[in-house]
Amino acid sequence: MAATYSVPLFTLFFLSIFFTNHVTSQQPSLLSSEEQESVYQVLEAINPDYQWRSLFPDDLCNSAPHGVVCDNVADENGNSHIIELSFGYVSDYSSNPPCHSNSTFSPRLFSFTHLRKLFFYKCFTETEVSLSGYLSKLGSSLEELVFIENPSLVGTLNGKLRNFTRLRRLVLTGTSVSGEIPDEISGLRELEQITVSRNRLSSGVPGNIGELKKLKVLDLSYNGLEGNLPDSIGEITELLKLDLSSNGFTGKIPETLQGLQRLEFLDLSYNRFENSGIPLFLAEMPNLRELYLSGNSLGGQIPEIWDKLRGISGLGLSGLGLVGNIPASMGVFLRNLCFLGLDNNKLEGTVPVELGLLETVNEMNLENNQLSGRLPFSAKFSAKIGGKLKLGGNPNLCVDVGLSSGKTGREVWPFDLDGLVDPPPIDPLDFLRRDCLGMAGESCGDDPTPSPEFWYRLVGLVLSGESRVGELIETPVDWRRLGCFDTLDGSRVGESSDVGAAVDELRLDGLGNSLVGDS
Repeated sequence: MAATYSVPLFTLFFLSIFFTNHVTSQQPSLLSSEEQESVYQVLEAINPDYQWRSLFPDDLCNSAPHGVVCDNVADENGNSHIIELSFGYVSDYSSNPPCHSNSTFSPRLFSFTHLRKLFFYKCFTETEVSLSGYLSKLGSSLEELVFIENPSLVGTLNGKLRNFTRLRRLVLTGTSVSGEIPDEISGLRELEQITVSRNRLSSGVPGNIGELKKLKVLDLSYNGLEGNLPDSIGEITELLKLDLSSNGFTGKIPETLQGLQRLEFLDLSYNRFENSGIPLFLAEMPNLRELYLSGNSLGGQIPEIWDKLRGISGLGLSGLGLVGNIPASMGVFLRNLCFLGLDNNKLEGTVPVELGLLETVNEMNLENNQLSGRLPFSAKFSAKIGGKLKLGGNPNLCVDVGLSSGKTGREVWPFDLDGLVDPPPIDPLDFLRRDCLGMAGESCGDDPTPSPEFWYRLVGLVLSGESRVGELIETPVDWRRLGCFDTLDGSRVGESSDVGAAVDELRLDGLGNSLVGDS
């Protein structure tokens, strides 16, 4: 077997230097000496551990580290200019100059009058670096401004964006930048992406945000934003993704969102939107593929809107205070569903059998509700989802053993009373530790007559086939303790079982031709 090993980052970086120098060293000089000096000083501020001048002694338009890019078109003086600067090692396929723990901005960074892209990945991680006094000095030629995972980057955006009239991408994620989103952002009419997430921004969304007609991505998640959402968001008709999750927005979810007819991803989860129910206007947004509303106290019932949202693949409705039943229509129409979160609500009744027919689902969370009856999922369906089928916290839900990875309210064990007369030689069950008894054609137990204590502790009963509960029960079942009672295919509870007046309290699911005694 051939030995495998990984190549150190240092080696990869210098291999790229070698091949770049070797191939391009014969090209004519294009970069002015002043602009070349500016690049050196910027590189030295990003990582002083490298000897940038000796590593790249030639013209940097012919031989430069990955991430330093020149324009191919010379100006009237025959010179090209730096148009892209990207710092921070991302991968072997994007081996930008690596940053130092004490990286900082060089004043010469703002001398590049043709710069279109400025990119920093994990550069400002220890030494605090402020945007103040720097950002506003960048030229109006900038089209992409990207800061990713720079926790020591501080400052505000106020008064620093108005010059970027050509800006298409603004990405600021994982920083300590604070303050508000300035109103001046609406003047950047070329913007197609605003991803300003996981920062320390506060206040609200500018009311004139709807003026950004070319915007396709708006992600303001994981900040401290608050207040009502402006109606003008619904005017950004080119929007494909809207993520405002994990903030403090209040009031109603504005109905103007239905104007976002091209929207595919909507995440408003974990805010403080008021008790107004799941918005019915969502049915008027047919291109939605992912919808997440979890963690808002919307309340109400799950509406019947799913026939118009058949493309949904991810649906998060956890912790909304939902009541009532789970609509069977969710399993009928959401045939592309991969994720369903309905946990931590107040949903009740049985789980629709239609949910078990969803062929693409790979995660389903129904935990912490008030669901009851027997879970209608097949072993094949449950095995496909595995540990991502979550059912715990439903004390009256009967689940066949092995179908759920979490602790559920009732466990259904296969058991055939007819077999008690001559049980097969298998390991005995400790009846007193079983919550629910299922008649599924398999015999178990080494005692043909369960003890009186067993029947008293019985809290669930499922019968199938031609099973009979009759003369073998010498001690009446405490029917009022049953959390589930399911009889299928002509099963019957025989004459000696004293159902009595408690029969109306039983949950009788799928009775068919079943009989309960003669009383």
